[in-house]
Amino acid sequence: MTNQVVWLAEFTLEGGATLRDVPVAFRSWGELNAAGDNAVVICHALTGNPEVDDWWSELLGPGKALDTNRFFVVCANVIGSPYGTVSPLTTNPDTGQPWAHAFPATTVRDTVALHRALLETLGVRRVLFAIGGSLGGMQTLEWAFHEDFVHGLVPIGVGGRHSAWCIGWSEAQRQAIYSDPLWQEGRYADHQPPAAGLSVARMMAMVSYRSFASFSERFGRGRSSKQDSYEVESYLRHQGMKLVERFDARCYVHLTNVMDTHDISRDRGDYFEVLARIRQPALVVGISTDILYPVAEQRELAEHMPNAELAVMEAHQGHDAFLIEQADLASRVIGWRERQIDRLL
Repeated sequence: MTNQVVWLAEFTLEGGATLRDVPVAFRSWGELNAAGDNAVVICHALTGNPEVDDWWSELLGPGKALDTNRFFVVCANVIGSPYGTVSPLTTNPDTGQPWAHAFPATTVRDTVALHRALLETLGVRRVLFAIGGSLGGMQTLEWAFHEDFVHGLVPIGVGGRHSAWCIGWSEAQRQAIYSDPLWQEGRYADHQPPAAGLSVARMMAMVSYRSFASFSERFGRGRSSKQDSYEVESYLRHQGMKLVERFDARCYVHLTNVMDTHDISRDRGDYFEVLARIRQPALVVGISTDILYPVAEQRELAEHMPNAELAVMEAHQGHDAFLIEQADLASRVIGWRERQIDRLL
């Protein structure tokens, strides 16, 4: 099934720019009830897409954690992504050409506001809960400030604000792209993208998404079949080229900058006081070996959000465990959902 697209006449960004003829790509499963109050929102990660049945198949479906028999489940593509929502690849109606390097800066809050406009267009009047990991977890936390609209929250593998550590990883990846001679400050031709730079950026990211233990167990010091490199080197090169085949460098740069804007207290007040104002029931999920968003960040959220509980997945895969250990995650979401959400329907 291909993504559906809703076009909004205009949308004003946090920075003040107003976009016209704005596409918002999404997928949905299940049926919206007559009251419009059985929606569940899934928020995808950095290079993710709305095809949740591909990357979270053990959570989505009849009788599962994201029960399509009971819920109207929606996943919309984020602003700046190449998968259908307005981005550097979208035609600027004022010029008739793709936005490319001229696409304005956006934030996590912009994406959440745009997705709310989409949901309201679809007839949604209440979201039972929002759920997502990494960049999806950032969106989930921003949904907390739509308390009139969203009842519950399941942020996974994320903190309340992007740390210097994470910003450092983002900047290193951007510099890899900028160092590619084909980058040309984002003015490259579609048929000559900075593939080498984007590939190296993805290789860096893949190291940060896993853990010492996972790489040791999977690769050790093994050599590839051709004996010209280590297995881990071949793996990283393969992952880099896979992303080049499906993603755009301008979008990657844009979205890493979006993630760096993540700070739920920005323009709202003291960080811990802002956390204390998040009243929705929440399941905050951490991963024991996550080096990007360590469990201390999730514990901080759970301790300061008054109706939150912490669940820690004991997994050796690192940050990506929320995409790998799906059965574990699903059971935790079901348990929380049965306590906090199911009574609402």
